[in-house]
Amino acid sequence: MAEGRDVAESISRLADPDATKRRAAARQLYLAGAALCLAATRGWFRDAEFCELVRPPSVDATVKPGPDNIPFSIGVAVRPENFQKIRIANGAPQLADVPPDQDAMEFELRFGDGEDFDILTARDTDGAGAIARYLMKFGEGIQQIEISVTSVNRATDILRTRFGITSVYPEAHAGADGTRVNFFLVPVAEGRRVLIELVEAAPKK
Repeated sequence: MAEGRDVAESISRLADPDATKRRAAARQLYLAGAALCLAATRGWFRDAEFCELVRPPSVDATVKPGPDNIPFSIGVAVRPENFQKIRIANGAPQLADVPPDQDAMEFELRFGDGEDFDILTARDTDGAGAIARYLMKFGEGIQQIEISVTSVNRATDILRTRFGITSVYPEAHAGADGTRVNFFLVPVAEGRRVLIELVEAAPKK
């Protein structure tokens, strides 16, 4: 599928030595993720209470959430060897502290204009973790869309009761760096589904 090849090529260029090419690749990935996010969640952002719970993924961003302005970041799954190449090419960002049971490694990448990414890989590519299963089934690609909220449990309750969407976990689950998370597999066009992750930041110490 051409769309899948384009995404895979953009992912590979995130490790390019040329910063301009990395920036262009990030832009293409962001546009692909934006299309998925819009298809899956636009209706959610017509709910005023849900919008009040949403925060931009970057702490210094100023975004008022709404159906035409959805703040999100993109979770990109890559193979371990490419994970390291992308990390080194982009200045070796700090690795996130991921709970061991999730069998994953990740770091954040941020480009201009609020283009935020989590680069994800499996510690054990033959294991049963979510990233390993994704890589085995689909190869490298946009594994999830991430939306930051002030309360995962309240946002989850709104999506269940007002939109009839079932969450993966009954309550918020431990995520990277002390966050609380929950997930939704949301139908989009042509029988496809998109994994949406709601993320609640760790309490400030």
